[in-house]
Amino acid sequence: MKTRLTLGLAVALALFVSCNNNSQKTNEDKKSDTITMNSAVEIFDPAAELIVSPDARFEVLAEGFYWSEGPLWIEELQSVIFSDVPANKIYRWNEKDGLSVYLESSGHSGAENVKSNRGSNGLILNAKGDLLLCQHGDRRIAEMKPEVKNPDSDFLTIAESYDGKKFNSPNDLVMDNEGNIYFTDPPYGLPENKTGEIGINGVFKVSPDKVVTLLIDSLTRPNGIGLSPDQKTLYINQSDPQNPILLRYDILDDGMLSNGSVLFDYSAFAEKAIGLPDGLKVHKNGNIFATGPGGVHIINPEGGHLGLIKTEKATANCAFDRNYTYLYTTTTDQLMRIQLK
Repeated sequence: MKTRLTLGLAVALALFVSCNNNSQKTNEDKKSDTITMNSAVEIFDPAAELIVSPDARFEVLAEGFYWSEGPLWIEELQSVIFSDVPANKIYRWNEKDGLSVYLESSGHSGAENVKSNRGSNGLILNAKGDLLLCQHGDRRIAEMKPEVKNPDSDFLTIAESYDGKKFNSPNDLVMDNEGNIYFTDPPYGLPENKTGEIGINGVFKVSPDKVVTLLIDSLTRPNGIGLSPDQKTLYINQSDPQNPILLRYDILDDGMLSNGSVLFDYSAFAEKAIGLPDGLKVHKNGNIFATGPGGVHIINPEGGHLGLIKTEKATANCAFDRNYTYLYTTTTDQLMRIQLK
């Protein structure tokens, strides 16, 4: 089922990366036909054909958003949820019901901020099944209460500052098996994308007892973040148009990072394709599905470029369902999916 969503906001909304060029929307309606895009899978290494068919095509599931982000599969609901950052909402989509609003005021909490343009971004579930959100408006990592079946805008702050200074606008996050949260903090939720009082675009770790540790302060635009299946490597996408790269770091026993290096350089693709490095997810086989110029790049742990799943749009993030049957993507104003092998 494809659903079309249109929203009636009368203001021009800030873009979160330079490649986002969404147009203003008006009313809400639904359509039952699914559109299959002509986007193709470009194979650079035969290993990619074990992951996705060269003939696979994207399905557009829902559209009409301002800047869709942070997709997350929730097995309990048999649904994918995702942020629309400027709309300050989280949406839900499933096969049975199509599209619906899952959570209002998702990133700038409170009834007075329902039409704020600083919503949630990255989303994950913790070990208990609670939803954790990167909130642009509230500038924090938060936990939603109560359970995912009955969401409302009641949040518990997990982390909101470092060394007494507020974060910029936490963007994406991942949790390890010990309950440590790793997250990036670029300034995309702040006016004019300028770094706030914290003075850096950092990468941080939050321990289960909410101790915040600065891991990296030298990246210009840290964005998507992910862990290797063995939890020994941290991957970070940098969305700097002057230096669009995917980095890898070894994770030490104390949770700190070492041996940072460039795993993949998107520069050649950035010269000719739409988009910048943004979100990423790590497949159970260890390959990184990283959004970037042109769509979703499949990169192995050694930095080999296996393939590119073309979206024809600036692509913000992606997510797998539980069985890795589908890859869901948030691409500018659309929610899409493509079938994997």
